[in-house]
Amino acid sequence: MLLAGDAWAVRFERFTREAWRLETLPQYLMPQEAEEFAAFRSGVRIDPETVANEYTDRLRRQVAEGRTQGRVHVVTRPLSEYLRFEFHHYYKAHALAGEQIRILDVTDRSNPLDGVQDFWMFDHSEVVLMNYYPDGRQIGREVHEGDTAPFIEYQRIAVSESVPFEEYVKGLDL
Repeated sequence: MLLAGDAWAVRFERFTREAWRLETLPQYLMPQEAEEFAAFRSGVRIDPETVANEYTDRLRRQVAEGRTQGRVHVVTRPLSEYLRFEFHHYYKAHALAGEQIRILDVTDRSNPLDGVQDFWMFDHSEVVLMNYYPDGRQIGREVHEGDTAPFIEYQRIAVSESVPFEEYVKGLDL
């Protein structure tokens, strides 16, 4: 089953304990980010402490309700320009709003999740595969019809092998 629009958005309203994402690409080419990415590339920076939008509002509400949202992003150095943008423009503000973001840097080591594709997992009971072209353009989202156990294990590995975002970016000029 392919997901878009309300069928996708409802996943973030109905999970009861945890929404969790694995990201594996060095860039995501999302049309809705193009203008902000261009501004970042020209030197414009935002103050993450002042960001308030639908996403950060939802994160704060989830935290107040006792629900968590987290992610691990697998990266290699040097960080792509897109990752520098994503870290500065999104991750800093999202972490301040309560998202549990971690970074798994595989620059000088083997990738324990090599070959695993991007996905979202909701309450360990539903997995949505995130399908992308190699350049980061999204193809679509697809509900995984099989066992969630491998994805729970991918999450365990990702979290245990990664560091908190705030620790990772200390000293980085974003």
